[in-house]
Amino acid sequence: MSRKFSLAYLTIPGICPQDQIRIAAEAGYDFVSLRTIPMYLPGEPEYLMDRDPQLFKETKAALEHYNMKLMDIELARVREDLDIADFEKAFEKGKELGATDVLSSIWSKDKPFYIERMGQICEMAKKYDLMVNLEFVTFAGVTNLAEAKEVQDALRANGISNLKIMVDTLHAHRSFVKPEEISALAKAEPDRFGFIHLCDGPKAVPAMDDPEMLGVARGARLYPGEGGADIAGMLKELKTNPISIELPNFEQMKAHGADGHARRCLETAKQYFAEHDLL
Repeated sequence: MSRKFSLAYLTIPGICPQDQIRIAAEAGYDFVSLRTIPMYLPGEPEYLMDRDPQLFKETKAALEHYNMKLMDIELARVREDLDIADFEKAFEKGKELGATDVLSSIWSKDKPFYIERMGQICEMAKKYDLMVNLEFVTFAGVTNLAEAKEVQDALRANGISNLKIMVDTLHAHRSFVKPEEISALAKAEPDRFGFIHLCDGPKAVPAMDDPEMLGVARGARLYPGEGGADIAGMLKELKTNPISIELPNFEQMKAHGADGHARRCLETAKQYFAEHDLL
């Protein structure tokens, strides 16, 4: 099986890195994706490797003990009130732990500002041989494939080559990105895309001010095949890209625990991929 799977932080939110690594290893994942850059969300614990030497030491030991690899760290956001200089130490420590990628997103509508900032993030990440993956998010600043491609094109024109487009299957569905758009670009220029966030969600797309818009994204995503997103259509030309399963679901966590939910995420993903010739 060539497809590689990572366990994203948001699938089992609030779990410390050492336990996330253990859970990923025991469930059969190839990688973990850790949140090491703070989101400043109420009640969310912060696992900051660059500020906590003991946490860094324990996380490194857990990766070695469970023979687990770190794929990406998150979340390097572009927003007017965030100082991107704060990301560099996280990039440095992430690289020391073996990370190859950084997850990023844009939460501003000021195009010149966010293109400049994304370029700075990419240059910073390049010092640590990290690839930056730009996720377009339905309710953020850059919301769809065309906007993400525009950022990538602007940076490429300036000689910056370590920015990939990251497709989250829920956000792509909710941003009305046609699977054919992804397939056409991937077929023409496969190197534009990085890893993928995998999950499903309801077919109906809620209004932007509907509580379901955030509610599903943050705590009620569905296992692949259970919802209405055309995951197979989106990914048919992305058959070698790593998959980071980002599937927060509070009900499933309550019913099966973090371990059980993480295991079910991987099992249902592999079953779906096998049925749709995506492995």
